[in-house]
Amino acid sequence: MGHSNLEEDYRHCPRCGGTIEWRTLKPNQPFRLVCVDCAFVLYLDPKLAACTIFLAEGKIVMLRRAIEPQRGRWVLPGGYVDRGEPVPDAALRETYEETGVRVRITGILDVYSFSGHDVVVVVYAAELVDGVPRALDESEELGLFSPEELPWDELAFDSTRLALRDYLHRFFPRVRAPR
Repeated sequence: MGHSNLEEDYRHCPRCGGTIEWRTLKPNQPFRLVCVDCAFVLYLDPKLAACTIFLAEGKIVMLRRAIEPQRGRWVLPGGYVDRGEPVPDAALRETYEETGVRVRITGILDVYSFSGHDVVVVVYAAELVDGVPRALDESEELGLFSPEELPWDELAFDSTRLALRDYLHRFFPRVRAPR
């Protein structure tokens, strides 16, 4: 049915323990996982991530991942939003956890999502408030990049690439990002 490996990931109903299977609930809607015993619908909602783009020493702060996926490639500071956590708070928390600095959000840059991917990424423009950025436990290193020196060929995710393009367009309009 084109559901990747979800058949293996989800076999039993979280409510009653019964068997779940793919079904169409309404015409023109995607297949859903439904319990054959209690009819519970297991919605596979997207994960939400929040990131920041900010400058230190006049350069864009990025991290080289020390974890999978995309280990060794560059990303923006950020991570997953916890259930019930305001998205801007998650961006601030994740930035602090990954770089050890406090930032202030100055505005939302954009929201990035892609067909077939389960993560939606919200990226905020921010400014450094306190601290010196450093790589912490999930990163191999921290890099400071001028807008002209960004590691375009070593970026981890499409959302990182698009967010950097949008950031340059808004804040450094004379710098051209590669296509």
